[in-house]
Formats: sequence, C-alpha cells, structure tokens
Amino acid sequence: MSAQKTADTSAAGGEAKPTPAPHHGRRQQKVGRVMSDKMQKTIVVAVESLKRHPIYKRTYKETTRFKAHDETNSARIGDIVRIEETRPLSKEKRWRLVEIMNRAAQTMPVAEVEAALQEEEE
Repeated sequence: MSAQKTADTSAAGGEAKPTPAPHHGRRQQKVGRVMSDKMQKTIVVAVESLKRHPIYKRTYKETTRFKAHDETNSARIGDIVRIEETRPLSKEKRWRLVEIMNRAAQTMPVAEVEAALQEEEE
C-alpha cells in the first residue's frame, strides 16, 4: 500500500492532495419560545415537538430546553425565536440565535406607569 501511495504522490508532482471532506448538509434549525434571558449573552429556548407513543399510538407533546448564544442580548422572555446549531460555545451552549420571529408583549414596570399617570394629572 505504501508503494502505491508513493507512486501516486510522485505522479502528482511531489505532494498528494487530500480529498475534501463530504458536506453533511445545513445545520439544524429549531423554532421555540424564550423561557429565560437572565444570563449575559445567553437565552434558554423551549422547543416543543409532537411525538407518537410507539405502543399506544397516543400523540404527546415533548418540550426540550436549549441554551442559545444571543450576542446582542436582544431576545426577551416570551419571544418566538429561530436558533441554529453551532460549535460548542460553553459547557451547555451549542446553539445560537438566528432571528427573532415574533416579539412578545412586554409589561411596563409599575414605577414607570405611576410616573406617567402623575405627569398626566399635572
């Protein structure tokens, strides 16, 4: 086998070119709801999927939680987001935020509402 390998390299001009690795397709993408945004540059996304029981054939909902990288800290709790697979970024973080598909209605803090009401009265 080594004689054949040296014959191939000498015919190719001295160096053998490695064959390119096969392309395994696009990275997985999932759509889910942001459950937590308390960490810096990290969100927790819950992805729901419908599964069918192998024996009873009953359909049930399974929720999986993923930690995803949010570089700009733009996602908030309740937002519907698309996440994509990526290289490991930390012990548990292997996904990154691609886009925010639907913003959730955010509630205002009570202090801001009271201040706005007092300004209107005056």
